[in-house]
Amino acid sequence: MDAKIHYCHPGYVPSGAKSFLVAFSEGSSLPSVKFNILDSENRVVYEGLAENLQRCEYTGETLFKGDFSAVKTPGRYQIALVDFDAKSHLFEVSDEWMNRELKANIKSFYYQRSGVELPERLAGVWARPAAHLDSALEFHPTMERAGLWNAHGGWYDAGDYGKYIVNGGVSVATLMLGCELKKPNELPESLLDEIRFELEFFLRMQDEDGGVFFKVTPYRWDGFVTPTESDASQKRYILGKSTSSTLNFVGALAQAHHVYANVDCDFAEKCLFAAIRAYLWSEKNPEVDWPHNTEGSGGYGDSDLGDDFFWARAMLYRELKNVESIADVNVSGLLERLESQLPVDMDTYLPTYGLQWRSTQNLAWFALATMDCKWTERARMAFKYTAEEILHLQKEDPYGLSIRKFIWGSNGDIANHALTLYLAYEWFNDSKYRDAAMEQIEFIYGKNPVDVSFVTGSAWSSPKFPHHRISHSDGVDEPVPGLVVGGINEDRQDLHRNPHYMGEARGMSYADEQCSFASNEVAINWSAPLTAALLLLSA
Repeated sequence: MDAKIHYCHPGYVPSGAKSFLVAFSEGSSLPSVKFNILDSENRVVYEGLAENLQRCEYTGETLFKGDFSAVKTPGRYQIALVDFDAKSHLFEVSDEWMNRELKANIKSFYYQRSGVELPERLAGVWARPAAHLDSALEFHPTMERAGLWNAHGGWYDAGDYGKYIVNGGVSVATLMLGCELKKPNELPESLLDEIRFELEFFLRMQDEDGGVFFKVTPYRWDGFVTPTESDASQKRYILGKSTSSTLNFVGALAQAHHVYANVDCDFAEKCLFAAIRAYLWSEKNPEVDWPHNTEGSGGYGDSDLGDDFFWARAMLYRELKNVESIADVNVSGLLERLESQLPVDMDTYLPTYGLQWRSTQNLAWFALATMDCKWTERARMAFKYTAEEILHLQKEDPYGLSIRKFIWGSNGDIANHALTLYLAYEWFNDSKYRDAAMEQIEFIYGKNPVDVSFVTGSAWSSPKFPHHRISHSDGVDEPVPGLVVGGINEDRQDLHRNPHYMGEARGMSYADEQCSFASNEVAINWSAPLTAALLLLSA
């Protein structure tokens, strides 16, 4: 029988649990599998038995689980099966690999910057000239609006060159969540810089009446060309102004007031005033639809805005309860309205296992859990109950996952579940939540059925051909590092592009090919929860 070893390819932390899986493609009657842990000199430093788990329904594999948590000495190691010709690549036992990955993931947002030069001294071989300045954009013809608008800056959303408020909102808010739970002296300055770069773009997207434009889009989808070539080939437009984009703006900008209050108080105050203006607009315009135009960019349409209202209200409530003066802004009765509406929101929108751009209520619960109010304990307990449900689901799954379907962007879901687990650890100090969060992260970094570390540049197995226009067109062999690809996606929406998926089983639905937008595209809302989780879990 052929055996495969599924493990975390970059490595494991010295003080944490260390496990791996042995997989057989056919049934096995073996009660256990002997393994050795070898050091970099090929010396046996640990002997163990991998115990029979179960057959994995979504891959067809028979799995055994090995544990070598006793190996704590930093170094480079391999897993070797005693009775089978199977050995892992070398991996680290150290704290450094997570710190290294955190830096790479933060830097990936820098590589997604729009409208500015990325000089060689900062970007290395991925340097590029400024393009898509977006400082004098026309409004899309469907808006029937004259004039020009400055929408400079911001991050490219995914593998394309669109810039969106809705998906940008949950992404930047997730990164700020991570910042809030670290001490100021523990925060990488580069992360605060990247978040601010996106927030400055958000501020430019606010209309004069307080509403917020939906996105910046080319007229049609770009080919796999550089930003400069895209700029030369077609015009870009402001498209749409909706309640959903405005509420995303409110939640993110109110949270920015909290994060930047002790960094740049003028900027923090600017963010809060902008959030208030946007919320007042959304109160008057609670059902303005998203622009149903996907000819050159993604839709991000959402039919239920209740969770977004909850997010906006809770974040504003937290900030307004903690500021001494909000002069010069017409907010008569606003705090009282927020306080009266929040109980209904809490009863309607319970926490989910993980954040999504369509389901943002966890950010509202986080706001309530991190302030001194009558709902603080309720909010924290709500996360604990949710984390317990995640733990139960993980125990039932041979790979330790709490998702039950591999959807588009499954790695983002997995990282978001890990983040929810960490919140329970933060408030209840039970290591089981932290350990479970790490197990989810290890899946992303290689302990998975397809043996891929799903972050570019993270390991020997990481994606080489992501669905990412910059990586495809820049003339550099290696893709831009630190980008999280979507991962296993059993719906395979790209079969018409003929990608070569790794197997018929739904758990094998991944292809490291540029054409596989369903499994190998990158997106900031998948990178953000992984970055936040690494920030919180790293030493």
